[in-house]
Amino acid sequence: MFKNTIDPVLLELGPFEIRYYGIVYALGFVLVYLFLKHFISKGKLKNMSVKKLDDLILYILLGTVIGARFFNFVFYHPSVFWTNPLEVLKIWNGGLSFHGGLIGVVFATWLFSKKHKVKFISLFDAIAIPASLGLAFGRLANFTNHELYGPITSVPWCVEFLSAAGCRHPYQIYASLSHFIMFGLVLYIYGKQKKEGTAFWSFIFTYGFFRFVTDFWRVEWRYLGISVGQYLSLIMVIIAGIILIKRWKSTKA
Repeated sequence: MFKNTIDPVLLELGPFEIRYYGIVYALGFVLVYLFLKHFISKGKLKNMSVKKLDDLILYILLGTVIGARFFNFVFYHPSVFWTNPLEVLKIWNGGLSFHGGLIGVVFATWLFSKKHKVKFISLFDAIAIPASLGLAFGRLANFTNHELYGPITSVPWCVEFLSAAGCRHPYQIYASLSHFIMFGLVLYIYGKQKKEGTAFWSFIFTYGFFRFVTDFWRVEWRYLGISVGQYLSLIMVIIAGIILIKRWKSTKA
């Protein structure tokens, strides 16, 4: 058993708080910048430059935050819109939906690619790599934020959180480990792929699969034994699976 006594607030500056969650969230965008800058220097992103990359990061930032927050409250906490609407702006408190963030990033990147004449799918192949790593660190941030914990259990590695009674499954750790595996897999596929888009769709498939499995150890509302996140992840698995199979058959042919 482990007692999580980590204070989610690293530093307080008057009315402002600097949380580990916010730091890790910012780190995710730094990772995207560094990885894409490296790919640009290697000539893997045609018609891209470091100057354009600065513009892309802004697009991704806005797409992620708007999509993730909106999706989170629409599907998970709709009552917030009329009980405490200002909470939507407080991203440092957590509450970011991956599925909403993904939709926001896809749309924002598509707008960027149209404006700057850059191939959309090649950008997303590259973004999928640091995104996987950022998601892994993000789940660790959920651990420091004492959120997204699992059900009460008696396993030796159970964790006591400040925000919940009892010793619980550390869902955040399970999910983080799955994302580190996803990062290694997507990075490998990116280096070996013969057709653009394979790394991106592998990212979609792998995330959906791992999310569906690990979410059985997460406390949340369910319908017919499955959570909203799991239903959305199943859709990801089915769509990405069909596309990857078609790509494999066409490559083999």
